[in-house]
Amino acid sequence: MTTYKVGYFVGSLSSTSINRILSKALIRVAPTELEFSEIPIGDLPLYSADFDTDYPPEARKLKASIDAVDAVLFVSPEYNRSIPGALKNAIDWASRPWGQNSFDHIPAAVIGASIGQIGTAIGQQSLRAVLSFCNARQMTSPEAYIHYTPEVFRNDGEVTNASTEEFLRIYMSEFHSYIRMVLTVLPRPSAT
Repeated sequence: MTTYKVGYFVGSLSSTSINRILSKALIRVAPTELEFSEIPIGDLPLYSADFDTDYPPEARKLKASIDAVDAVLFVSPEYNRSIPGALKNAIDWASRPWGQNSFDHIPAAVIGASIGQIGTAIGQQSLRAVLSFCNARQMTSPEAYIHYTPEVFRNDGEVTNASTEEFLRIYMSEFHSYIRMVLTVLPRPSAT
């Protein structure tokens, strides 16, 4: 049984992020063959090409964290119908300098929670466009736009609604299968 290392990004920097709660729920229901580590994004300076010849320590750590995993999971809110600025900044750092894109061929999944009825559908489309340019191998189905309510999601990640929990379990099972499939064809030489 192969264990895959999954680095996950929480797109919100808020200490009360509902997407952080969603990430806990996803980890709780994920197959045991997936091992998770958060890839933090809050301490990164704003990206500038001026740094391309000498990355700051925070950006080097970000790239090393991605290099150390087999796949990435983006758990993100939608800000103004798009990607949160901190997450976009992290993607910009990780995909540069030119020719050193940390997302090249990496299996990736996108999910997000919102208090609104359409979840994070439009923000996810924006994120998917950026990840496509970065050549990440995105799982396209099932799509997951989670309507968040505090009655369903507890702060520790417990999900109190059986159908919601089952949907998240299926989503993570599909992600596990997708990772295995992608890495069979496109192994990541740098992941350990």
